[in-house]
Amino acid sequence: MSARVAAAIPAYDAAPSVGAVVCGTRAILPDVLVVDDGSRDATAETARAAGARVVAQPVNRGKGAALALALRELFAEGFDGVVTLDADGQHLPEEIPKLLAAAAAGADLVLGVRDHHFGEMSAVRRASNRLSSRAISLVAGKSLPDIQTGFRFYSRRLFEAVGLPEPRFEAESAVVVRAVRRGFSVTTVPVRLGFADGRVTSHYRALVDSWRIAGAVTRARFEAARGRQ
Repeated sequence: MSARVAAAIPAYDAAPSVGAVVCGTRAILPDVLVVDDGSRDATAETARAAGARVVAQPVNRGKGAALALALRELFAEGFDGVVTLDADGQHLPEEIPKLLAAAAAGADLVLGVRDHHFGEMSAVRRASNRLSSRAISLVAGKSLPDIQTGFRFYSRRLFEAVGLPEPRFEAESAVVVRAVRRGFSVTTVPVRLGFADGRVTSHYRALVDSWRIAGAVTRARFEAARGRQ
């Protein structure tokens, strides 16, 4: 019996792009849940028109909170795995089968990595992605080339064990640390992108969110250490 897999798309002010992402995703994974994270535009309406099921939050709670809501709902409905991708069009739905193949081989967390595209990014973004991935890899104890990617596969057993407790961008970094430290299978697959440098569409705040990530991965590291005592 094959695994049941759905897609989750956190979205914030993504009306110009979310419809195409939903349509492309549904061609591969028919079950698509979009969490509209307090958007001020027609994100929810556009996603519904494209065929997604939509949960609309009245206020912006952050990407981590949106992902956690989606994963909780989908796993409660009996799905075995969830693919997450961003609503801005950087992640190409036609690359989803690469993540599914790695998951079918036994991975609990699959990262669709973009390090082969770093040269196409601005110098600041390229340096930020490389340095943060190296630093978080060191904390996690496993070398991973692109930890900031939001194009992922999560298994049910991973989410039930570690969750996504952090509310914003730091959630995606902290879950990698928890997964590696607790012995889950974490792997990467290189993926093509719709575009390499997402500065225009990203809601990432360099200073604030970098501090959040640093704190979250440190906490995740020490949680794992306490769990082995």
